[in-house]
Amino acid sequence: MATADQLKALIRSHAAGDDNRFYSVAMQVAARAAQQGHGRYARDLKALVDRSRDNPDSSPAGIQAGRTKQAPTLPAELAGILSMRHPGTLLQEMVLDGELAERLAQAMSEQRQRHRLEEFGLKPMRKLLLIGPPGTGKTMTAAALAGELGLPLFTIQLDGLISRFLGETAAKLRLVFEGMSQQRGVYFFDEFDALGTERGDRQDVGEIRRVLNSFLQFLEQDSSDSLVLAATNHGALLDRALFRRFDSVLFYAIPAAEIAAKVIKARLGFLDCSALDWQEAAAHGSGLSHAELVLACEQAAKQTVLANRAMVRQRDLEEALERMRSRYPQELA
Repeated sequence: MATADQLKALIRSHAAGDDNRFYSVAMQVAARAAQQGHGRYARDLKALVDRSRDNPDSSPAGIQAGRTKQAPTLPAELAGILSMRHPGTLLQEMVLDGELAERLAQAMSEQRQRHRLEEFGLKPMRKLLLIGPPGTGKTMTAAALAGELGLPLFTIQLDGLISRFLGETAAKLRLVFEGMSQQRGVYFFDEFDALGTERGDRQDVGEIRRVLNSFLQFLEQDSSDSLVLAATNHGALLDRALFRRFDSVLFYAIPAAEIAAKVIKARLGFLDCSALDWQEAAAHGSGLSHAELVLACEQAAKQTVLANRAMVRQRDLEEALERMRSRYPQELA
């Protein structure tokens, strides 16, 4: 349920016609409700927010201004290179270790107060490099930062960006960075090692070196208000010059037992979990990524719902976690 501070923030943002802040606080209320076990209330609130976003006339700014706010659209030349969506994910919905959560919160604080920083000649953190194994929250981080700031999330499609023709990939990269200046948003380069491979790699070809050099140049020259995120599962493959071009390098890891227990609790919070031994469940989930833990919880939840039970059984959850582990017997042995 909403806290007193959240209610005040909702009223202030509505009075000011601040759509982004209004929706951000509303989604925080939904996330808090889900964590407290009010799953239906959380889903209904999130659905209301989504419908309001789809109908700008009903938003705080739309009501105040009496007109529809036009959503950003992709320029024709970027079709096939960028995909755009408006995520409702928030950082509060993620289960992260303390240091990583603090650094992301700091990035959001600097973004929200960027004008104040600029008055003193300071620049907010906005270029982030995310490194870690698959399923540990890198892609969700991009969505959460966009959701927190009420910005569109632009994901760079590597199959549309990388070309076999000489110079074409660099030309497309230039278009992407020009788009960052024209439309503020979160620009997400996933599987970044495809672009940022070490230039000294013996199997490297001249075109890849030119693309990396172009990216380094564009990134260094970029002075837009957009956030630039690059994510990779293979940090060791990245060129060393990339690291100093980013404001911060964030490392993601397979969750420890304490974090695993929190992930399981958060995902099963809408069901009766009073019979679960969280420590034992976390032990069965040892070595699994955040995404794999969530998938296992969803399997256990579906089994509970379809069996018309209100309570999640320990056995069902542990079996779901073990089935997830068995998909990668060598890696997780």
